[in-house]
Amino acid sequence: MHSSTTTLFRSVLACLAVLFTATAAMAQEKYPQRPIELIVPWGPGGGADQLARKLGKLLEADLKTSFPIINVPGATGNTGMTKLLSGPADGYSMAILIGDTAATLVAGGARWKLADVAPLAIAMRQPSGLFVKQDSRFKTWNDVVAEAKAKPGTLKVAILGFGSADDLTVNFLAGKGIKLIGVPYASPGERYTSILGGHADLLFEQAGDIHNFLDSKQMRPLIFFGEERPEEFPEVPSSKEAGLEVYLPQFRSLVVKAGTDPQRVKLLADAIARAMQTPEYAAFLKESLARKDSFMPAAEAQKFIGGEIETMHKFAAKK
Repeated sequence: MHSSTTTLFRSVLACLAVLFTATAAMAQEKYPQRPIELIVPWGPGGGADQLARKLGKLLEADLKTSFPIINVPGATGNTGMTKLLSGPADGYSMAILIGDTAATLVAGGARWKLADVAPLAIAMRQPSGLFVKQDSRFKTWNDVVAEAKAKPGTLKVAILGFGSADDLTVNFLAGKGIKLIGVPYASPGERYTSILGGHADLLFEQAGDIHNFLDSKQMRPLIFFGEERPEEFPEVPSSKEAGLEVYLPQFRSLVVKAGTDPQRVKLLADAIARAMQTPEYAAFLKESLARKDSFMPAAEAQKFIGGEIETMHKFAAKK
């Protein structure tokens, strides 16, 4: 073998050895070694933010690293999703993906697709409803229907954003002759105060997210979108009773960027599963008026979210 060939061969072997060593080192690298960002694609104070702060504390105790909450509101949750997906798939960022943001995949407001994320769990499932200020002139849902039909397009309802499940429901109602104006608020606090301050007539929300306002008699529900009345509000009709078969319950999930090391995905998913089996998390679900069986592990989450998106497509077509 010529000396030049021998030298080249040795150089290739050396490069391969370095590459193998680096790859092995990465594989054996302890994870996590630094804080993991928990992106909330909404402003502080809402249900997604409350979930992130509760879960972050439970995960910190388990994985021995911090989970700083990063609020990134805008574009019905898509600004936060852009932050997640524009970063590396290294397991050091995860985000709260909720039903309203998933709905933008149906409405066309998203620049990403479900395959771009790897779900870690379904964390919460709650029925949505319409709420009014305690002293509102609307005493029942039928009062809203009567005024909406008599004065179409005059009643304002505070929603999360255009293209959201809220928006799909409002459009569905319009197709039934109940024409409301959806007014988006990226900040939960602004959305809640919109009806208290008279800037909106109705609020589209989940009861658990505003339980403080309900407990203090500042707000009250008029209707819940589901097939049955919530057990916490037996006096409030369901949309099925009202002849409106629109059911788009809110869900909140945890996702990382697709392509993240499967071992890191599993470590995070397992830690989330443990957190959601604690008495502390069960108490959080109860306080949030969420389903007791809200949790779904990573293996079921992708199929669940895909199924919800299919349902949204059906309701969008019915409007």
